[in-house]
Amino acid sequence: MTELLYWLDLFGVVVFALSGALMAGRYKLDPFGVVVLASVTAVGGGTIRDVILGAYPVFWVANPIYLWLILLTAILTILLVRRPKRIPKRFLLIADAFGLALFAVLGTAKALSLGAPMPVAIVMGTLTGVAGGMIRDVLCNVIPMILRQEIYATAAMLGSCLYVALDYFAFAQNSSLILAIAGALTLRLAAIYWQVSLPAFHISEKEANKEKTDSRE
Repeated sequence: MTELLYWLDLFGVVVFALSGALMAGRYKLDPFGVVVLASVTAVGGGTIRDVILGAYPVFWVANPIYLWLILLTAILTILLVRRPKRIPKRFLLIADAFGLALFAVLGTAKALSLGAPMPVAIVMGTLTGVAGGMIRDVLCNVIPMILRQEIYATAAMLGSCLYVALDYFAFAQNSSLILAIAGALTLRLAAIYWQVSLPAFHISEKEANKEKTDSRE
C-alpha cells in the first residue's frame, strides 16, 4: 500500500466514523451505540470486501489503528457535538459523500492489487463504498440511501470505473486515486446540491387493479 493510499484510507475511516456517530446522535443512542454505529459505518464495507476476496487477516485486524481512530472519532463527536439534531442533515450527507468516494476508489485499488479482474474490482469498490452506510441505515431503521432514488451507488460505481480505466491506461497511481475520488465526490455532491435523483420504479394502484381485473377475465 502506497503512503497516499494508506493516509486516504485512514481519512476515509474517520469520515465514515463521523457519519455513523452523527447518525447515532440524531437517534439519541447511548455512548456504546455511538461507537457501534461509527464502527460498522467505517469498516463494514471493507470487512465484507476483504472476506469475499479472501484477504486475511481483515484490514482492521491486521492494523488496529483503524479501531483506535474510530473510537477517538466517536468520543470526540460525543464531547464536542452536544446537539446532533441541530446539525443540518446536509452536513451528514456531505460527510457520507466523502466517505463514499474515498472507500469506493480505495476498495477498487485494493481489489486490483489482490489480482481481481476489472469487473470484480468495480463491484468490490462499489460494495466497499456503500455497505457501511447501508448497515448504519438499517440499524437506525432508515431506508438505506442505496435503495432510494438518490444518486448514491452510481457515484461509487463511477469512482470505481474511473480508477479501473486510469489504471488500465497505466496512469500514475496517486493521480488515478485523486481523479477517481474527485469524480465520484463531484457526482455525489452535485446530486445532493441540485437534488438530482434517478427515476423511481412505480406501479400505480390503478394499473395494479387493472392487471388483477384482466387476469380474472
